[in-house]
Amino acid sequence: MELLPRSPGEFGSARYWDRFFRQRGQRPFEWYGAFPELCPVLLKYVRPRDKVLVVGCGNSELSEQMYDTGMCEDIVNIDISDAVIRQMQERSTSKRPKMSYLQMDMLHMDFPDAHFQVALDKGTLDAILTDDEEVTLAKVDRMFAEISRVLQVGGRYLCVSLAQAHVLKKAVEYFSQEGWVVRVHEVATSGDKQQFVLPVFVYVMTKFRKIPGSALQILEICSEEQDKPLRLESTERLVEAVKDRQHYALLCSQVSKAPCGEQLSLDLCDKASGRPRYTLHVVDSPAVKLSRDNRFAIFIIPQGRETEWLFGTEEGRRQLAASAGFGRLVTVALHREQHYEGMASIQAELSGKVMELAPPGLPARQQVPFLSVGGDIGVRKVWHCGTSSLSGEFVVEDVKGNDACYFRRLVFLSNRNVVQSEARLLAPAPPPGQKKRKKDKKKPCPAEPPMAIDKSYLCCEHHKAMVAGLCLLGSSDPLPGAPIAVLVVGLGGGSLPLFVHDYFPQARVAVVEIDPSMLEVAKCWFGFSQDDRMQVHIADGLDHVAKLAAEAPAQYDAIMFDVDSKDLTLGMSCPPLAFVEKPFLEKVKTILKPEGVFVLNLVCRDAQLKESVLATLREVFPLLYARRIDEEVNEILFCQPNPKSRRDPVELTVLAQALEGSMQQLGHSWDSSYALADMLQAITIL
Repeated sequence: MELLPRSPGEFGSARYWDRFFRQRGQRPFEWYGAFPELCPVLLKYVRPRDKVLVVGCGNSELSEQMYDTGMCEDIVNIDISDAVIRQMQERSTSKRPKMSYLQMDMLHMDFPDAHFQVALDKGTLDAILTDDEEVTLAKVDRMFAEISRVLQVGGRYLCVSLAQAHVLKKAVEYFSQEGWVVRVHEVATSGDKQQFVLPVFVYVMTKFRKIPGSALQILEICSEEQDKPLRLESTERLVEAVKDRQHYALLCSQVSKAPCGEQLSLDLCDKASGRPRYTLHVVDSPAVKLSRDNRFAIFIIPQGRETEWLFGTEEGRRQLAASAGFGRLVTVALHREQHYEGMASIQAELSGKVMELAPPGLPARQQVPFLSVGGDIGVRKVWHCGTSSLSGEFVVEDVKGNDACYFRRLVFLSNRNVVQSEARLLAPAPPPGQKKRKKDKKKPCPAEPPMAIDKSYLCCEHHKAMVAGLCLLGSSDPLPGAPIAVLVVGLGGGSLPLFVHDYFPQARVAVVEIDPSMLEVAKCWFGFSQDDRMQVHIADGLDHVAKLAAEAPAQYDAIMFDVDSKDLTLGMSCPPLAFVEKPFLEKVKTILKPEGVFVLNLVCRDAQLKESVLATLREVFPLLYARRIDEEVNEILFCQPNPKSRRDPVELTVLAQALEGSMQQLGHSWDSSYALADMLQAITIL
């Protein structure tokens, strides 16, 4: 049986609706949700003594239920279809004497001005506004004008809608420009999700006298769980807020029907500020054998650890879910701009929302466990917020990692899931003669993160590989004691040049950094300093290398590039594309000594672009080694201008072991995780 129109334009045809209701018969047709779902919103805006107009009433039971529950009795229903009006008169008039049904075109109503306190529209606007053709828009303008005319000042136009963007935008713009207050309510529906996966909304437009010359707009949105409406600054922002709720409803509908083939993610925002408070990833593990108790769990990622491979990558989260042994695991990342009281408060705040992401078949009233590392939410202390003209907003923060160690991090907020620089912090030593206090096992409390930087520790695996690459230098002297000249392009927090400076006491290190604010960050927060062996040049690396090539060739034993790209449109985040173009690489080769090594940190997700970069490097440097960093995208490339400098893996391992031994003899602290020999065992010649 055909019940829907052949073309959207037929929605405005009386002939179509007559045929529709004759075919459907007496069965009520509820466009969006039933009365119990709409009732909480209607009760806020419909008073028992109000005179209510229902436009496009169809054969919905909404008016009858409003009447029967005592919400309101003085209700006038109109519809363009004579067939449905006769049906409704036969069905309802004798039982509800104060309610009437009239065949009438809402674009040309016969009612006097200011005749009603409420105009109610359930799906009628959606049915008319099917496109943006001039004829359609003129019809909608006429509908709005008529509703405005028959409503009293202070009256409310309640429009039940699926809130397609063009429909919502048209209604909000029209009435807000007329000086009306516009509020959008999200309705909790329990209808057939196979038919409607999008939530239902009620636009509440309250009529005020238009003030000439006033541009004030009052636009608000509220959902069932909100205590008060959230005020928004523009129509565009209101449309976006509704779209966010629609996407969430669609996601919930998807995850409630079947296991997710790919990981789904969403942000839950703070209702006061509108900023993200939680970032959720839904991870399904089809290989897990399900029982009643392992279908679903929530994992709270400790603050500051959301960038770790296990929590910050799709593969890592998949491994986490499998090892946890749950069919569906929702990981929850906490945002640095937000304050959290503790695990209990987070659980109370999230319990309602995360259950909407439960897998199909989860038993009713099933208790869902909240998991974390060590049972707490971690520690994050933001010490400094700043803005760079080149990199935008950034933060310096301390976080608690594994084994109660603290780390200081530099994070650019334009790419908040990537740690730009990291340094380990030293635990404060007790004053001389003072014994360490025993830990109170009953009342553990997080100590204030320590302040001193451990300059001997390289946090980043790719920095360890870059240092290991110095074994490729051709020198008869033990390397740490040999006088070498090193150029580092990209300062960050300064840990890489500082390490080279401290562990190679004869090295002269020149650093090029384009952003002066990064030098201040390195000095103030990461323990960086300059001396006669460490000099920083504030300059563009491209210009500085070109200048050096023109002035004095073959002056550096090692050149290291660890510079990020600001162009997020490319599949390569390190280095910028200009740094791996052939003319510039020729200049790099010019300032490198014949037995020297050029070390490049390459982060490229675009396979085709990566192959192009490698081909260019091979054209310039006859000898090219590569070292992939486990569980990271980084790949460290070691480039040498002299093919006779080639060494096999066994020789490199011996050199690395000798380098480690020499470094340890310098009297500095040494971390066994460096394992420079292991770094070079996995090196490949390209």
